[in-house]
Amino acid sequence: MKDRELLERIVLNPKVMAGKPVIKGTRLTVDFILNLMAHGTTEDEILNEYRGLTSEDIRACFLFATKSLENTEFMPLVAEN
Repeated sequence: MKDRELLERIVLNPKVMAGKPVIKGTRLTVDFILNLMAHGTTEDEILNEYRGLTSEDIRACFLFATKSLENTEFMPLVAEN
């Protein structure tokens, strides 16, 4: 699946979840899905819990985050010595 097709799965609507990016047709925000995965929830666990989701939806969340951060300078929270 091409980037454009994946990104079309993510929508912004000011009337849904205060305008946060969500997976189309859901109230599941991109940051919610990414936070689940960051804390160890597997893709299979997410798909089992939220039956309407697909692997492509989860990949779309990662791609959306990647594209959102491409032109952003990232500052680490803790400086290494």
